[in-house]
Amino acid sequence: MPTKVLLDTDIGSDIDDAVALAYLLAQSQCHLLGVTTVTGQALERAMLASAICRRFGREDVPICPGAESPILIPQEQTEAPQASILARWPHEKDFPRGEAVEFMRRTIRANPGEVVLLAIGPLTNAGLLFAVDPEAAGLLKALVMMAGSFTEPMCTQRPREWNARGDYHATSIVYRTPVRVHRSVGLDVTMKCRMPAAEVRRRFGEIEKLAPVLDMAEVWFEKRDAITFHDPLAAASIFDEAILTFERGTVEVETEDKSLGGRTRWTPGPPDAPHEVAVKVARDRFFDHFFSVF
Repeated sequence: MPTKVLLDTDIGSDIDDAVALAYLLAQSQCHLLGVTTVTGQALERAMLASAICRRFGREDVPICPGAESPILIPQEQTEAPQASILARWPHEKDFPRGEAVEFMRRTIRANPGEVVLLAIGPLTNAGLLFAVDPEAAGLLKALVMMAGSFTEPMCTQRPREWNARGDYHATSIVYRTPVRVHRSVGLDVTMKCRMPAAEVRRRFGEIEKLAPVLDMAEVWFEKRDAITFHDPLAAASIFDEAILTFERGTVEVETEDKSLGGRTRWTPGPPDAPHEVAVKVARDRFFDHFFSVF
């Protein structure tokens, strides 16, 4: 049976969110129950998700704009730069407002033990959900996140991964809430899955349904020369467990020191520890798997 997935995303900033959504729509083993958006311009982010869903003929996927501001700290990501492409692609413009967390809660409770929550943006929506209804977390089949950095030290100029730091109080809530499978795919692993812009243009250009994603990528390429497949790697790990190797341990999140808020600290073991983090990636297997679904 297809795996039921709820996607929580800040699509419209880094291009990898759009790539991950396209992968889920193309993945025959994925039953995408809905999309919630997070951070600044959540409505525009919902429109971008709608444009991609329409390209795949999936207007039936519910899309809910979520929290635009972190729980306690200022929003650093106030805009969705890739929204500049919206005039070129058909998309919905009206969405339910203020209902994202309730939509997540209701969907999980309607499918107990069956839903994988895939969180690939700052964790405000997930943190609010777990704070309001911690029992819902226990009803998930799994929580899979692109967040943190665990097995390799990050540089002193950037000691925190973006999704973990974007709302680090919410990140702390999410890691402190019990979930039967609690998996993190960190920056230390995802950085090994990069593709130069020229290769992205060539390979995506051969796949008609990726046309709006490639248009969004061109906005990304105005300042960068490659895509790192952070979020698609987390998404693909749901469907091919041989892509990533996970180890158990305990993750703690810095919240006291604002300058380090969102820094993740991982302590390996014991076997019954609450968290799993990715420690190794089969890069070639990932890219073969990713392109095989289109």
